[in-house]
Amino acid sequence: MAAPGYHVPQPGYPAASPPYPVPPPHPAPTAPSPGFSVYPAPGAGHGIPPQPPPRGYREHAATPQHHLQAADPHATITPYMPVGTGIPPGLEYLTQVDQVLIHQKVELVEAFIGFESNNKYEILNSVGQQIFHAEEQNDCCTRNCCGSLRRFTMRVEDSAGREVVRIVRPLKCVSCWFPCCLQELEVQCPPGVTVGFVVQTWHPFTPKFSVQNAEKETVLRILGPCFAFSCGGDVNFEVKTRDESRGVGRISKQWSGLLKEVFTDTDNFGIQFPMDLDVKIKAVLLGACFLIDFMFFEKTGEVGQRSSVITS
Repeated sequence: MAAPGYHVPQPGYPAASPPYPVPPPHPAPTAPSPGFSVYPAPGAGHGIPPQPPPRGYREHAATPQHHLQAADPHATITPYMPVGTGIPPGLEYLTQVDQVLIHQKVELVEAFIGFESNNKYEILNSVGQQIFHAEEQNDCCTRNCCGSLRRFTMRVEDSAGREVVRIVRPLKCVSCWFPCCLQELEVQCPPGVTVGFVVQTWHPFTPKFSVQNAEKETVLRILGPCFAFSCGGDVNFEVKTRDESRGVGRISKQWSGLLKEVFTDTDNFGIQFPMDLDVKIKAVLLGACFLIDFMFFEKTGEVGQRSSVITS
């Protein structure tokens, strides 16, 4: 019977819904299918063995730092080759320097018996590392009959033996009394492609040269002293702008010592130029240095005399 105050449920109401079904429990894991391996559980006292280090790691890590060899400052270096446009192949290293040293090798046969041989040079950077090697290409008759006035072809090679610069000097006069046939030199880089010229400019007392580009346009000038000799000091050839108003570099014949200066024609030169100078003009200045060496510091004849600006 219903409690007092509550209505008795009327007939016609649907019966209560059955309870929601309960999901069955998860089934136990079944055995693996054939073909799949089952990893056994590790036993007591057994763990995952340590993995070996990667190959080469142990040897590299165990190498002490004091076994690393320092670079030899006098060794031949392979020039760094940055990517650049308009730079002849092989001259990439010259874009990074503002001076080079040129050392002429001593020829014992030439020093003792006076037999003229092909000149050989080492081109070094400021710390003494060889960057190029230059060697004269000439025949015996031309070397010993024409002396310092001889024509020649100079091969400049890099550390890999690749010819990067070729310098061609024709047979010309050196006396100031022949202004129409003065000294001239052509620089090719790579060989066969002309990048510039060095042309002697007539002057009665002072050696002067014009540094020209491939179009024979003067870009720099070189002015030397009246007497290209100094006992105990350097002989400087100033590199100036085209109008000669400002100095931009220098080619110096360095004093090598009394014995070398008297008994040999082995010379040392230094070339200074702006860092941002066109690398092709830097190569032309190398050629100018060789021309100056032959004109003023190469021994001629058996008496050991050297040519000057006012003698032939």
